[in-house]
Amino acid sequence: MQFKNKVVLVTGGSSGLGFAIAEAFASQGATLVITGRRQLQLDDAVSRLGEQASAVCTDISSPADLAGLFSHMHAVHGRIDVLIANAGIGLVEPLGAITEAGFDRVFTTNVKGTTFTVQGALPLMSKGSSIVIIGSTASINPGPGLSAYGATKAALRALVRSWILDIKGSDVRINLLSPGPVNTQSLRDVLGENARQMIDVLSEKSTLGRIGEAREIGQAALFLASDASSYINGVELFVDGGASQI
Repeated sequence: MQFKNKVVLVTGGSSGLGFAIAEAFASQGATLVITGRRQLQLDDAVSRLGEQASAVCTDISSPADLAGLFSHMHAVHGRIDVLIANAGIGLVEPLGAITEAGFDRVFTTNVKGTTFTVQGALPLMSKGSSIVIIGSTASINPGPGLSAYGATKAALRALVRSWILDIKGSDVRINLLSPGPVNTQSLRDVLGENARQMIDVLSEKSTLGRIGEAREIGQAALFLASDASSYINGVELFVDGGASQI
């Protein structure tokens, strides 16, 4: 799973799972480009990722931003060997309190933004390239308050099933990586003041007795993007300690 001389684009790569995934590719020698919406956060991430990393400030829900991103990739790198479509947002709104603004925002970013990220990247990808879309186990088990968020992740699964037929014969693979709960600050922020108690509950659901670590998601992304998985296409790989299998 070496990525020396490979151009890897990680959207939403400045923090959390996205940064952990970017770190994994940086450790394997990739020429790395990350995106995010906050320039200062991007600058900090690049300084930690090393000299082979750079950043383009991008909001994937903005068509103009995406056009600028792919223009940059073409001008500076000439190609994309690996796309990690990670950028997305969460939403906790239970039925009865779902807002139109929240619903539109999560679908615009997670579904529309990811769709046009993949579509924009494809012309820069050649045979043997790989796309890994970051989903979530919320696609099959969203839990209370996560219906809209879970629906966006289920939509990504449906999109991938169709996309692999749309590009059949291109030798570009598209797979979905769906983590369960992962020990990140964003998870703790969502869980709020009951974070420790809720993490204990989530850990009990895993057959390994714990939630995941961000580096483990990074290693799974390396696998799906690499030649080690060259005959794997269109799968949804759950990385959740077995919780989705029982």
